[in-house]
Amino acid sequence: MTLTISNRVTIEESEIEWHAVRSSGAGGQNVNKVATAVHLRFDIHASSLPDVYKERLLQRRDRRITRDGVIVIKAQQFRSQDKNREDALARLRSIVASATAVTRRRKATKPSRRAKRQRVDDKTRRGRTKALRARPSRHD
Repeated sequence: MTLTISNRVTIEESEIEWHAVRSSGAGGQNVNKVATAVHLRFDIHASSLPDVYKERLLQRRDRRITRDGVIVIKAQQFRSQDKNREDALARLRSIVASATAVTRRRKATKPSRRAKRQRVDDKTRRGRTKALRARPSRHD
């Protein structure tokens, strides 16, 4: 089985390491006796991903990526191991796919003269409203 990231990029099942573990939290007897949660481990360095993907993934500041360049995902949302495996694969796909997304540079803009005037007028109006709340001064 392969995990499809894009038209040209796929991850082979052999590159993904699985460990079944017991889920934490509520769930009754099932939690105590069945290992339904899964740990997915994916080594970026040893993978067949293109170098561009590897570089971008390793540069990301994501707590799911270890210093050694291993993506670790724990999936325990569902009560069945199969659904948790699917969830972990979907999360891995989104992490790897997001590495190709290029963020656009922000264009610096300035507020218009009208917007500046409006802001100052609003501040003045607000100040007058607050001044009316003040305790009246006593003139003896």
